[in-house]
Amino acid sequence: MSTTMKVLLGMALGIAVGLIINLTGSNVSGSWVNQYLTNGLFHVVGSMFVNALKMLVVPLVFFSLVCGVCGIGDIKLLGRIGTKAFVLYLMTTAIAIASAIFFASGLGIGEGMNAVANNSFTGKEAPPLSSVIINIVPSNPISAMAKGEMLPVIFFSIVFGVSLLMVGRKADSVSSFIEALNEIMMKMVNVIMAVAPYAVFCLIAKAIANLGLDLLEQLLGYVLVLIGVLLFHLFVTLQIILKLMSGLNPLTFIRKMRSTQIFAFSTSSSNATIPVTLRTVTDRLGVKNSVASFTVPFGATINMDGTAIMQGVATVFIANIYNVDLGMMGYLTVILMAVLASIGTAGVPGVGLIMLSMVFAQVGLPIEGIGLILGVDRLLDMIRTAVNISGDAVVSAVVAKSEGQLDESVYNDPDAGHHTAKTDSGQA
Repeated sequence: MSTTMKVLLGMALGIAVGLIINLTGSNVSGSWVNQYLTNGLFHVVGSMFVNALKMLVVPLVFFSLVCGVCGIGDIKLLGRIGTKAFVLYLMTTAIAIASAIFFASGLGIGEGMNAVANNSFTGKEAPPLSSVIINIVPSNPISAMAKGEMLPVIFFSIVFGVSLLMVGRKADSVSSFIEALNEIMMKMVNVIMAVAPYAVFCLIAKAIANLGLDLLEQLLGYVLVLIGVLLFHLFVTLQIILKLMSGLNPLTFIRKMRSTQIFAFSTSSSNATIPVTLRTVTDRLGVKNSVASFTVPFGATINMDGTAIMQGVATVFIANIYNVDLGMMGYLTVILMAVLASIGTAGVPGVGLIMLSMVFAQVGLPIEGIGLILGVDRLLDMIRTAVNISGDAVVSAVVAKSEGQLDESVYNDPDAGHHTAKTDSGQA
């Protein structure tokens, strides 16, 4: 059985057990069920999983960000193509999360639940803008890592990566060492996500036992809003950017990307989809290989529009569930962190949850809230990946058109590269 099926099964069983406990009134304070099951076994297993996610945050962010910056290559040799792609990727990510927060806030998902986190939890008061800006630069990076202060950690990681690039060959051994450590962290993510189905069961069962059918209704609202924002970004925002910045036909783009999007949906991995995306962008969209060979892998590394949308919607949802008012500064912090963290977010399943726990910690939301959305996240991750690779293709086309590296006769030919794209998808 696949991990996705296990997680969905764990969620379904958790909902069933939680509803039985809630509707039969077995969860009253002091009862055996309340003491040994909901606040015993379910609480312990769920909390251990959440702690494991928190454990990965700082080392994963540091190593993946440094590798992401080093993967850019020699900064001085990037030139116009690299600069344009970098700016466009960060711009689309910022637009993605801003639209997610706008729609989620406007629709009020999660409001009225008034869930209670553990007794030690208190919402953070939003600091003034001047303090946020000043504190981005850490006076002690080790202390920032120990305290889980993520904006300073992100800043230090980016500066460290840029400095590695500037040193050049002398730092090759350090770069290789950090790449190896990053691979180890990716493997740790896989190890911890292997127990996700059991953690999902415990976290969902406990939450439903305490909150009942109302939580299920709000969770459905979260899923529908997230899917809606993802589709809006894919079919509206990205297509407007494509039309305005390149003049290319969005309908042609959507038709030609369909098979690649289906493959991305099935793998839930931007990195695994790189070969298929690259072939589609060059053979079907007419982007010259000199541009696509840089922008597509680069986008798989730093362009995480779908993940940013999930972070925006999830932050609003959990803030409303726990009745925490983040305010304008809190949401601006979420946008800033999502954009910066996207540089190093690995294109593999499950890493989005690690990044989400980082965002929650920064703005003062209970990380245990991730348990409420964990069960549906794997399924939604498939849609997010399709959005991510579509963003990579849009930016590749825009940059290629601006550099005169796009063959419009290929782009406008409905059959261009059609047989090759089908063959690739079939082989994959």
